[in-house]
Amino acid sequence: MSHKILHSNIIGAGKPLLILHGYFGMSDNWKTLGNQFSEDFQVHLIDQRNHGRSFHADTFNYEVLVEDLHNYIQYYQLNEVYLMGHSMGGKTAMLFAVTYPELVDKLIVVDISPRQYAPHHNAILAGLNAVDFSVDNTRSLVDKKLAELIPELGVRQFLLKNVYWKEKGKLDYRFNLQSLTDNNIEVGEALPSFTTYEKETLFLKGEKSDYITEQEIPLIEAHFPNYKISEIKKAGHWAHAENPKQFYKEVCDFLK
Repeated sequence: MSHKILHSNIIGAGKPLLILHGYFGMSDNWKTLGNQFSEDFQVHLIDQRNHGRSFHADTFNYEVLVEDLHNYIQYYQLNEVYLMGHSMGGKTAMLFAVTYPELVDKLIVVDISPRQYAPHHNAILAGLNAVDFSVDNTRSLVDKKLAELIPELGVRQFLLKNVYWKEKGKLDYRFNLQSLTDNNIEVGEALPSFTTYEKETLFLKGEKSDYITEQEIPLIEAHFPNYKISEIKKAGHWAHAENPKQFYKEVCDFLK
């Protein structure tokens, strides 16, 4: 059976470092850091299904995201990779590591834990779905429409990176909004119980984010006994974007 292979941007040489973006994100979000990491590693900036330039599909859950990644790793004949994921990508990375531990040498999880998170993207989904590209036919009109439900400028700028000219005069989203809306509940899913990854694991939490708190530590330890948590200062949930300098250092120290 032929599988669709995830779109990626591969840069640099050395041991493979695979990076997975978060919900509504794309590999481009990691371009700057990816270029830095490529001085030491072969960096794979990957678009997960229904995101970026990867294929669209109705099915969207962590099991299929893990299989997509497994197909990708087999396609490029990689082994013993370093795997890093942010938020939703961190959930994919954790499930991948407990499912295929032999393929992952070290794991880095950015600002997410193995626990279940209640769906909390309702305003974003409502805002994205309120846009009518036949009317909102410029980037500024799309932004204006989004602003009615998404007041945070930073969040809108992040989302607007996904808006592109699908054809002359017609904007669209790169992500598959229909599938992401239908499957929103899947994004918060917990890592299945009694799954473990024994090798070194680094959790990077944003100082101002509450996705990883003291309460999550026993659960992290149960799944990832060889874990370490580092805090990225002056950063929230997008720790890699908000303090790239410290982020880069923490990752390099861990991988070397």
